[in-house]
Amino acid sequence: MTHRFDQQLLDEPGHLIRRAHQLAVATFHEVHGRQVTPVQYAVLRALEASPGIDQVTLAEQVALDTSTTADIATRLEAKGWIVRELLARRQRSLRLTPEGQAVLADMLPRVDPMYERLLATLSPDEQSEFVRLLAKFAGVGPDSCKGKPED
Repeated sequence: MTHRFDQQLLDEPGHLIRRAHQLAVATFHEVHGRQVTPVQYAVLRALEASPGIDQVTLAEQVALDTSTTADIATRLEAKGWIVRELLARRQRSLRLTPEGQAVLADMLPRVDPMYERLLATLSPDEQSEFVRLLAKFAGVGPDSCKGKPED
């Protein structure tokens, strides 16, 4: 029995986005190892930029639901990379520890080369356009329609 690959699948945005995500995650792990996940990296970057941020705001900044963010914060706290302090109304304030700062500092010099490698099949103009369109699609860029009324 022969299976024919459905070429139409290659025209489906969902399939292409999933494949792009696979490439991004694989490249991340090849460059940084498996000690930190891409989502944990995003959390560390957000905490570096906003020390003491509460967990709900952190979840919004890194585009995760609050329960997933709480799970990740628990894992990062267990690794000794963040501390969580209880605030009013059961919220938690999060900060990087010196160890968490060191982990992030070790990763940062490899971030730009990682993205250069990931986007190497595109010309510099295509890279800029690709990132602009991804930001627009994700609702986070200056061209974003997120939160704007529909016509």
